[in-house]
Amino acid sequence: MTIVLTTTGDFDIEVRDGLWMTDADAERVTGWTLKPEGMCRAELCVPMPASAVRGREVDVEAFWTKLGGPVVASGARDVWALGAPAEDRNAALEGLQAPDFTLPDIDGAPRSLSQLRGRKVFLATWASW
Repeated sequence: MTIVLTTTGDFDIEVRDGLWMTDADAERVTGWTLKPEGMCRAELCVPMPASAVRGREVDVEAFWTKLGGPVVASGARDVWALGAPAEDRNAALEGLQAPDFTLPDIDGAPRSLSQLRGRKVFLATWASW
C-alpha cells in the first residue's frame, strides 16, 4: 500500500509503476472521474494523453502535473503528496490581509504596515536556521 497525501485527506492506495491506480482510487484521491473524454469534475474535463490511461487505470502523477499541481514522492516512493495547483492556492490567498505590525525602518523610525495600506509592499524576511 502507498500513502497519498492531498489537501482533502490521506489515502492508503494500491499503486504500481509510480502513481498508476484504478479509476475508482483516482476519483477517491483527486475528486476527478475518468471518462472517455478525460478526467472530469462536474462539466470540466481535462483530456488525458493515451500514455496516461490504460483501460481502467490512470497515471495520477501525469494527470496532477497536467493540472499544474506539484507532485512529490518519498525516496522509497511509498508516500506521495499532491499539492494544490497554483490557481487554487492563489484563489485561497486572494483578499487576505497581513496582520498589522510595527518595525523600525532603516533610519530607526517606527513604521506600521497599516500606514502603507492600499500600496504595494515588498516584505523581505530571513531566519538564521
